[in-house]
Amino acid sequence: MEITLPWSGTEMPDKYAKYAPAEAKRGGYPIVSFPFSISGAPAGTQYFAWSVLDYDAVPVGGFIWFHWLAANLPASVTSIPENASQSGALDFIQGRNSNAGRMVNVQDPLVSQRYNGPQPPDQTHDYTLTVYALDAPLPLKQGFWYNAFRRALNGHVLATAQVEIPSRA
Repeated sequence: MEITLPWSGTEMPDKYAKYAPAEAKRGGYPIVSFPFSISGAPAGTQYFAWSVLDYDAVPVGGFIWFHWLAANLPASVTSIPENASQSGALDFIQGRNSNAGRMVNVQDPLVSQRYNGPQPPDQTHDYTLTVYALDAPLPLKQGFWYNAFRRALNGHVLATAQVEIPSRA
């Protein structure tokens, strides 16, 4: 299985991250999700799920930062368009990102339960997009937490693909 990003170079375009224009932000947070496509899913794939995690946040804040959790996208959809997180153009559910936790406690679900773009505070961070090919939908509801996502994946993952996406500080 493979993930393809539509931009040239390796760095995430600014419009999906810290330097997004005002119209691509809500409450100061970048909320326009980046596009990507999936190819080569194995036979038997019924759904896709994905996560965007910042492991480089650990030295800064002490934990991995969750930027986007999504599940139950039908496998017939292999192209995720720009702003899929906010637009409602595709039928899938989304989990809470790290802004929903007690440390930040953003109450706006359009910020805390959707894509929240990179805002590295100290240096360029690598953001890990992991896509999971699944044999069944995950038993999750809109606004799920990462721990429920991780547990729900058990026994349903047919394949994974990963890509590291740098975003500048």
